[in-house]
Amino acid sequence: MNDDQLLRYSRHILLDEIGVEGQQRLLQSHALVIGAGGLGSPVALYLGTAGVGRITLVDHDTVDLTNLQRQIAHNLARVGRPKAESARDSIAAINPDVQVDAIIHRADAAWLDQAVAAADVVLDCSDNFATRHAVNAACVAHAKPLVSGAAIGFDGQISVYDTRNPQAPCYACLFPPESTFEEVRCATMGVFAPLVGIIGTLQAAEALKLLAGVGESLAGRLQMLDARTMEWTEIRMARQAHCPVCAGRRAPAAAA
Repeated sequence: MNDDQLLRYSRHILLDEIGVEGQQRLLQSHALVIGAGGLGSPVALYLGTAGVGRITLVDHDTVDLTNLQRQIAHNLARVGRPKAESARDSIAAINPDVQVDAIIHRADAAWLDQAVAAADVVLDCSDNFATRHAVNAACVAHAKPLVSGAAIGFDGQISVYDTRNPQAPCYACLFPPESTFEEVRCATMGVFAPLVGIIGTLQAAEALKLLAGVGESLAGRLQMLDARTMEWTEIRMARQAHCPVCAGRRAPAAAA
């Protein structure tokens, strides 16, 4: 790190758990962020300010006036512009040293197979089950940790799916792809503006911990927030031996 970086990241470096070595790991890391909307906005900004060296942002949508109630990476002047480019510009305004790749593309299975393989951590900030399952499948296939968040109305949830640990579940262990879930969108159901900030910030925190090698992740735990009462509920999640996504892609457990 140069002198400017030592100053910029000094409050991280002062933390014994991070220090110079942890910050250097962040600077050398690559995060893939799926979605640059409500969750992706705080995720992208905090990864950028924290010094993650390379961030790939993928989003096929453009900024709309209704987004500005909660999607803090965008502003009025950028209405009509691609969200990925808008978020890239917001990161650059704070930390121009971060390499941000803005991809204006729908994150389909073929694209994800290549993009996930090149990343150190993947953050799912999408808003539909089809994309979440596609992201999960790619993360399982390439053994990449996945930080997944969701928010609708006043309800949010977050977890980490890290199948590098053979005992940890993947997203499909909890939400099987063949199951039928009611698809709800902010456009029809609404969303409490700070909720996406809370969940997105936690996603950024989990990703930074994984990249810096700090603490214990949420792997195996799903945290759910009711923002009406600000009450958190946590459930433990077990790996499903017959999961259609991860069952055949696990490394064999070490012999006792």
